[in-house]
Amino acid sequence: MTVLTSLRCRPILCIALALALVMVGACTSSPTANPGADVSTDPPAPASLEGAVPEGEPTSVPPTATPQPTAAPTNTPPPTATPEPLAVYCAPDIASDVSESLRQALEDWAADPSRGTAMALQWSERPDEAHIALQIAPLATADPAATIAEHYYAVVVPFDTLTDGIMLDDISQRWLGLSSASILYVTPESEGAMRALMGGDTHAAEVVPADEMLAHLLERRDAVGLLPFERLDPRFKVLTANDANVLSNTFEPTSYPLAVALTASGSHAPDALESLRAAVAPTNRDAARLTTLIMTGVTAMSRLTAARMEAKGYTYPAEIIGETLRAADITHVSNEVPFINGCPVNTTENNLVLCSDYPYWAALEAIGTDIVGLSGNHVNDFGRDGARESIQFYRDREIPIYGNGLNVGEACAPLMWEHNGNTFAFLAVLAFEPSYAWATDTEPGACYYYDHKDTILKSVADLSREVDVVSVELQYLETYQPYPTAQQVVEFRELREAGADIVTGVQSHVPQAMEPYGHGDAGGPGIIVYGLGNLFFDQMWSWETRTELYARHTIYDGRLLSTEILTGVLEDYAQPRWATDEERLEILERIFDAAPPRPQPTGDATGEGASAAVIAWKEHEEADLRVRLSFPASWQPVEGYQRRYGGEDGWVALSALYGEGWSIGEACANEAQHKLQPYGTAPTIEMLEVAGQPACRIRPSDDQPAAMEDQAALIVAYPEPVELDGYTYHYLLVWADLDYIARIAESVTITP
Repeated sequence: MTVLTSLRCRPILCIALALALVMVGACTSSPTANPGADVSTDPPAPASLEGAVPEGEPTSVPPTATPQPTAAPTNTPPPTATPEPLAVYCAPDIASDVSESLRQALEDWAADPSRGTAMALQWSERPDEAHIALQIAPLATADPAATIAEHYYAVVVPFDTLTDGIMLDDISQRWLGLSSASILYVTPESEGAMRALMGGDTHAAEVVPADEMLAHLLERRDAVGLLPFERLDPRFKVLTANDANVLSNTFEPTSYPLAVALTASGSHAPDALESLRAAVAPTNRDAARLTTLIMTGVTAMSRLTAARMEAKGYTYPAEIIGETLRAADITHVSNEVPFINGCPVNTTENNLVLCSDYPYWAALEAIGTDIVGLSGNHVNDFGRDGARESIQFYRDREIPIYGNGLNVGEACAPLMWEHNGNTFAFLAVLAFEPSYAWATDTEPGACYYYDHKDTILKSVADLSREVDVVSVELQYLETYQPYPTAQQVVEFRELREAGADIVTGVQSHVPQAMEPYGHGDAGGPGIIVYGLGNLFFDQMWSWETRTELYARHTIYDGRLLSTEILTGVLEDYAQPRWATDEERLEILERIFDAAPPRPQPTGDATGEGASAAVIAWKEHEEADLRVRLSFPASWQPVEGYQRRYGGEDGWVALSALYGEGWSIGEACANEAQHKLQPYGTAPTIEMLEVAGQPACRIRPSDDQPAAMEDQAALIVAYPEPVELDGYTYHYLLVWADLDYIARIAESVTITP
């Protein structure tokens, strides 16, 4: 205890001081040594304490520092477990473009942070091992709660086929190769649906592109084809399947045997269903976009027809066929004679001064008449005053009329119509005598075609840019033959070339030929009906005048999809009935045999039986722009231009639009209102949907510079931006000749 013995102090004080020094030494931290310093192990000599503590004063011991509490050990959380991948099965029969859209939707859904933990997807080969299984099933047995989308298919043959229907068993036999009734053609899109409907991995059907379907059917007239509903056009006849008509506006989906559902099943399917449904179109046959239009022939409720109505009731003519005619969304009547109050019933043979009494409207009401064309050459049989009375009759009852008016301006004006989003313009003209039936600037009557032909043709062209369907009917030279006259063919086709989708002869008292057009024909889908025969008129004097046609047109999503021919036979001078099977065959054979030679399409493809839809147009793909479309086969690359193709009759050029952050409306407005005015001072922008994407069509105004070569435009939003030459583009831009832009638009497909 060297330290203590060196202190000179009282014993007690020394002990206390010694204890204090020991305690201070114990609670004072030793100085930290510099690394590498020479640290002595001997304790340093204490500083002298002499005089530090006053003599006689007690010495206090410094308090011991309170030690810091020892921190409780922290538990390290275990690592978060990685969720197991979500197994997804996608049936190979699902079309590749649909499959890709569904895959992308699932990937986005699985990675969505709002759902919580993101999940990886693992594609499975077996549906029973998948958390989500995407499959195709017959619509009739599919669970609506698990259905993503519905698809409908139609059995087709060439338009001039006599057969009207087919049974599912026959289709099945053809599919399996067990039928002696020849073969079944299917498109790549419909092959997967047929596997789901018919079963089995192997089949005997021949798979052909949709654009080649008609050519194959024309070559093998005993074959039938299967097309997706949206790929129909008027050059095909659609057969009923198990007596169900996919064209009908009273169609019952679950009873149709050729409909399938795209479904999602499995433990996680309900959670993903909303995202999957948003990724694809819900159906290829939306009843809310379908319109049926029935056009009928000559109505003249006079003479013996009037006598029967007076004796048997005013609705007597409609009692048999009325239910079918009024079921159409738009039912048309061509009434040749005026409504005159108290019109006398004159049954004198060859009486040609004709009228109908007011109560006779009941017959037209009973067939559901919606619109009335008044281009007949008997409209002024009771003079101009009688014509005014008849016009007032319709107006008092708010019955839409066209082709007639209080002056020529009213008579030649179109009737505009809309149903289920499909827009129409109806025009009716009189191309026949007598002159007193013609309207003038101040007098009522029908619109005389030849005095106003240029105006009518221009009106048709203008209307074709404004509405979906332009329908023109003509009261033409009356003949009693099924074949049209040579001049009739020329003039009816002239109206089609001007832009009419439906051209109908309402003059003929006998059924005449029909001439359908398809996607590949100039002007696109449409039909010429040269003559329908009578509806309500007393011509019982020959079998031909007793037979009748009613054209039932199906319009879907703004275009003519198909035309059905309904056939009737007049009885008792007033009442049509439905033709028997044998009578129908005779009527159809008669009008099909009377069809004039088809106009020769342009193009370099040849082959007997080849259709204009096949030989006139070709499919073209521009891979860097991710687009596939069709244009006339004769068009070739234009030297000096990139992605421009053309010929003597027109042209098309392909490009892309930057458009980042623009809506489709803004993209279209920027193109249409370019400062150089390439579309004239007042172009028209029509919003539409192309290939399932927002789109628009730009039509030029009349003052477009001639140097622009009738340029119109189509703009389509890309599902995903396109990289091209180091730049990013958000819109496909197609320029084309105005006469072709609509048809080209219908053929556009955005490729993956």
